[in-house]
Amino acid sequence: MSERNERCWESAEFRDLLRVHANQPESLIEVLQKTQDLLGYLPRPALEAIAQALRVPLAKVYGVATFYSQFHLQPRGKHVIRVCLGTACHVRGGEKILRRLSEVLGIAPGETTPDRKFTLQRVACLGACGLSPVMMVDEVTYGRLSPQRAVELVLKYAAADEQVAES
Repeated sequence: MSERNERCWESAEFRDLLRVHANQPESLIEVLQKTQDLLGYLPRPALEAIAQALRVPLAKVYGVATFYSQFHLQPRGKHVIRVCLGTACHVRGGEKILRRLSEVLGIAPGETTPDRKFTLQRVACLGACGLSPVMMVDEVTYGRLSPQRAVELVLKYAAADEQVAES
């Protein structure tokens, strides 16, 4: 993910999206999805602009954006790490994995590293109980983890990103 301009909601593409859906409150979810695709998250100024363009109360826009887990009000990292804490994963050390990743990354669950490389999330279940404890990095599932193995995997993602940046 490239660094995003902090005022990207002022882009021509965003303005065009709002113009196409002006006065169409029924297109709120579609506009939120397209805005997040464009900006990477839903910053407050973008939500305010959406509310005004669609003629929807800002409280409703926030309500929809916070109800659906697909929407994010804060910038997310290039890599999203989801650590499962469902029953099987919890019993087999999921909490230890989450704590160790939090220590190594220097962030709490729900936060993103300052360089926006990683977002760490705790999730209730990833649906891979037979592989517990489990984590996902982006769309890849890793099972039968130890805290050390989880850290090794995350460090591989960081190293791969550095190699790409150097080339």
